[in-house]
Amino acid sequence: MKRCPTASRKTSWLIRLSVAAALIGAAFALPPAIAGLGGFGNNAVGGVMIDASGLVRSATLDERAEMLRDLRNNVAEPQGEMADATEMRMVSLRKLQSAIQESLRSGKGLSADVQMLAGLQRVEYVFVYPEQNDIVLAGPAEAWVVRDDASVVGKTTGRPVLLLSDLVTAFRSVDASRNGGISVSIEPTAEGRQKLNRVLSRVRLQAGQDPRNLEPTLREAFGPQTVKLSNISETSHFARVLLAADYQMKRLAMALDQAPVDGLPSYLEMARNEKHAGNENPRWWMACNYNALKHDADKLAWRLSGQGVKTLTEQDAFTNDGNAVQTGRQGDTAKKWAELMTERFDALAEKTTVFGDLRNLMDLSVVATLVMQEGLDQTSGCDLGVLMGSAEEIPLVSYEIPKAVSPECSFIHGRSGWTVTASGGVDINPFAVIEKQELDPSLVNLRETAGEDKGIRWWWNG
Repeated sequence: MKRCPTASRKTSWLIRLSVAAALIGAAFALPPAIAGLGGFGNNAVGGVMIDASGLVRSATLDERAEMLRDLRNNVAEPQGEMADATEMRMVSLRKLQSAIQESLRSGKGLSADVQMLAGLQRVEYVFVYPEQNDIVLAGPAEAWVVRDDASVVGKTTGRPVLLLSDLVTAFRSVDASRNGGISVSIEPTAEGRQKLNRVLSRVRLQAGQDPRNLEPTLREAFGPQTVKLSNISETSHFARVLLAADYQMKRLAMALDQAPVDGLPSYLEMARNEKHAGNENPRWWMACNYNALKHDADKLAWRLSGQGVKTLTEQDAFTNDGNAVQTGRQGDTAKKWAELMTERFDALAEKTTVFGDLRNLMDLSVVATLVMQEGLDQTSGCDLGVLMGSAEEIPLVSYEIPKAVSPECSFIHGRSGWTVTASGGVDINPFAVIEKQELDPSLVNLRETAGEDKGIRWWWNG
């Protein structure tokens, strides 16, 4: 039965003051693509360490090396037919759940191929088989490897694999995400904005003075930034990827990291010497970017298409008490940077794994919402109790809840003076995606071919 979703909520943050330009962000490295393996589950994802109070810090070189060794010791590379690259690998949800139950009851634990969903790298099709009481996910797949940055990616393409843990989180978040979608933001406090404004109002730069010397003072004034996660388990790998993707986008926009691809300068480079309103700033957020979902006449075959992720922007105005007010306007340069980020996203996702991970999360959120909103589980007669948590409980790694991140600064000079800025956010609204649907009769034949009997195995190649 369909239920009406609520409107999406954009979450991100940005502040500009009239005297400096800098990113206030978090200092942590990228997460790995895999969760649930190794002995670091309670406090680490890739280079991110969370202490008992929820403060984020970067892992030391020794800690990162140990995490990488641990991951490589636990992730077996695929063998046989699973190691073959294919544009169409099918995963049966009914048989996947049976494989999970068998592993748990035998005490063997979940194998790497189950945890990585047979190497799927995107979900492009969802097929419903009432006669088999099954739902099948299909898309490209290939052999995986563990890279030096502790990400699990395709051996040839470098695209990260989909994870069982994220699929489970996506299914279990459908109802919660009806209330504004899934989102993350790293937000400065109003008090921090006010303190920073007071400090900057007293700054008088002398000729030749390096503004980077102000960094310790600005950091202390601005203070820790609050992490806000909405409608998603705060202890999940899913949440950690959202947080890391938000952070990495800020790093690129504010020239703290150089983009690993051509054609994407930082926003600070593009905005150099522009004149800006002292009480306004752009903010950016990444959101879903799909074409209309295609389906056959009986709605037993579905196709997802589109890049998956886009970057959006809007101007924020700031009041004297440090609170942000949305204006509904877009700055020309901020809009251009958002467009470049969207255009270069595919290339970025291959070089910076966290962006590919984010697209995987969006695919899985759309798929889980499609299944539940269109009642595909009821149509197929496929009991999703294992994935939904009402049957066997899948052991997922639980991470410390991130609460705050420390600031860091980067400067640029414009015609209006120095500006301090911070920006970012991720917004996943799968209900808005599945509202746009189109008929495609050609999917009938593809569904019939994909559903050919491949024996008892829970995955097979098309």
